Amino acid sequence: MGKVISIGKQNFASLRENDCFYIDKSELIREWWESQDDITLVTRPRRFGKTLNMSMLNCFFSNQYAEKKQLFEGLSIWNDEKYRGLQGSYPVIFLSFASIKGSNYHDARDGIIMAINEAYSEHRYLLESKELTEGERKCFEELDNYAKNPGAKESVANDTICNAVKNLANCLYRYYGKKVIILLDEYDTPMQEAYLYGYWDQFTSFVRSLFNATFKTNPYLERAMMTGITRVSKESVFSDLNNLNVITSTSLEYETSFGFTEEEVFTALDNMGMSEQKEIVKSWYDGFVFGNQKDIYNPWSITNYLDKKQVRTYWADTSSNSLISRLIRKASAGIKEQMEELLQGKEIIVNFDEQIVFEQLDQDENAIWSLMLASGYLKAEQVEYRGLLREPWYHLKITNLETTAMFTNLFKSWFNQSRTNYNQFIKALLQNDIDAMNYYMNQISMATFSYFDVDGVEGGKSEPERFYHGFVLGLIAEQTDIYEIRSNRESGFGRYDVMMIPKKRDNCYPAVIIEFKVHNAIKEANLEASVKAARKQIEEKNYDAELFARGFCKEEILHYGFAFEGKKVLIG
Repeated sequence: MGKVISIGKQNFASLRENDCFYIDKSELIREWWESQDDITLVTRPRRFGKTLNMSMLNCFFSNQYAEKKQLFEGLSIWNDEKYRGLQGSYPVIFLSFASIKGSNYHDARDGIIMAINEAYSEHRYLLESKELTEGERKCFEELDNYAKNPGAKESVANDTICNAVKNLANCLYRYYGKKVIILLDEYDTPMQEAYLYGYWDQFTSFVRSLFNATFKTNPYLERAMMTGITRVSKESVFSDLNNLNVITSTSLEYETSFGFTEEEVFTALDNMGMSEQKEIVKSWYDGFVFGNQKDIYNPWSITNYLDKKQVRTYWADTSSNSLISRLIRKASAGIKEQMEELLQGKEIIVNFDEQIVFEQLDQDENAIWSLMLASGYLKAEQVEYRGLLREPWYHLKITNLETTAMFTNLFKSWFNQSRTNYNQFIKALLQNDIDAMNYYMNQISMATFSYFDVDGVEGGKSEPERFYHGFVLGLIAEQTDIYEIRSNRESGFGRYDVMMIPKKRDNCYPAVIIEFKVHNAIKEANLEASVKAARKQIEEKNYDAELFARGFCKEEILHYGFAFEGKKVLIG
């Protein structure tokens, strides 16, 4: 009988004291300590054990846990006498920004104050010391009073907040005669919110001052570790911080410290009497890659599966994916085409910078790949370095079945506001009901065009490509069990826009070719002429060639021309 699976427990001491299921990650302690790095930033996707590992580091190094050595008995780190002597020997400041999700600057700033005050509260015993100055005592009380009454007229000054962690480190250093370890968990959570809600510049200016005081100009710092999902650009928040070692998903350090290896997962399944489930668990939850280590599993999904013994999208269901969705929706047709490739299990090769410059996400479309890689939605199967400048080119694929399901649901959600019309349109398309197709497609386009950001006008023309490639992603998400959806591929003497190929040749479903046209008033008198031009192109370019090669006959293939003029659509 396996141990009790505790879902969501992120406190290392509680897990160990209650003898709950735990996979030993204590080698992280050795790797970090022997690296001799002053400040380490580890980026990993959400729900990958970052908080639990930070809690473990706190329990190991903090002198507040000096009498709790039993927490580490039986773990690999406890086999080393050197580390048994190191446990509980440092003052530690442990901060978490995980819950700071303010929709405005003032709420986010309040969240920072609350987080710092929690650290102060853990060390209120310092107030009993005669070593503290009046100013230091005042800082304790000022933070505490503000935490009890956030938003009060007598706000804590920015200078006080930004220097608060450094000043606490000074107090601890004088009290214990030893430099301080600082642990900061989920450092970038409030930054993502700042970008989403439009107060990025103001907030990052504030955080930059906080981080510089805490990590750069802090003479009382022994070393620090930070965790987060993204590697925010150095210019944004870490200016002049030259002693920062950044660990991304492609770094070779800490490859197995976050997430479960396949050996760990299979051992857990054996211990729980679930050995026969290895194949389905691998197909759904395997696939993450860190450095050269493949076959990494998401801990949240695995612990939930061990507990509930059912395949579900556990990890994908813990986030709204709102930022990813927004960036893909508003992305160019080229980005959507690459998403089509990914959704159908194919690989794309792209070049980007792994550091996230949030303020440039709307200008540099390739930044979306960096965000999706850091978030765990995509995996880098290979990174190749090209040219004299050794530019990195990433071979990306969707991580596993669970993340495929996440993307599928995301694309389906784009049409939620016109779900009935969308379903009726698909039915009409497969039945070759042109009148119904026109009615429902115009209902869909009116509801969703601006949602796909196609109202921007360039040279007097709207850009329906953003819509129709979003539409194709929706098609793939909805019809993938029945159809192979291909877009912008060569066939005959040209490249068709969309081809729907039935996966089973039982004559229940037709093959479909769709050609999109933007109405050109100079070339075509009206939308009807644009539709005719689209259908003529299908015939003249012999787009049926690919289907003929697969054994389809003419009677099994439907041709449709879609003509766009603004939000108006005509199908024929």
